[in-house]
Amino acid sequence: MVSQAIKIMNPTGLHLRPAGNLCKEAMKFRCKVTFEYSGNIANAKSVLSVLGACIKSGDEITLVCEGEDESEALAALIAFIEGGLGE
Repeated sequence: MVSQAIKIMNPTGLHLRPAGNLCKEAMKFRCKVTFEYSGNIANAKSVLSVLGACIKSGDEITLVCEGEDESEALAALIAFIEGGLGE
């Protein structure tokens, strides 16, 4: 298991479009991808789970990857989030 904290800097937070983009990116990997925020855990491969976390701009999440391609997934997802979530 690997994890890293990251701040969501997307101006609108994780609303529908960036949430969907994050899920698409997470589904490229075989490992389990979740994130922790405010004591809750959300499945990063589920749009409803990501939207339900109500992540706003400036919020910090801890991305957690667990499985065979976990390191590759974490690096790619961190880069994707830092790059603006496809927006």
